[in-house]
Amino acid sequence: MAKNDSKGKKTSKNKPSSKKYKMYKIDGDKITREKSCPRCGPGVFLSKSQNREYCGRCHYTEFLSEKKEE
Repeated sequence: MAKNDSKGKKTSKNKPSSKKYKMYKIDGDKITREKSCPRCGPGVFLSKSQNREYCGRCHYTEFLSEKKEE
């Protein structure tokens, strides 16, 4: 019989914590939310990239308009 070397307890892997606290802004006594997804509702936030905002749940994408100087 082959010897099994992987017996015993498995090592635990620490998962990264949720960073939802970064999606809120505190201005004095007011708490404001960042932009949420119009399809999914107020619980799902849009991630920000260079030129777009993206929902990872339903793949909704909103492109930001670039300001052109004349």
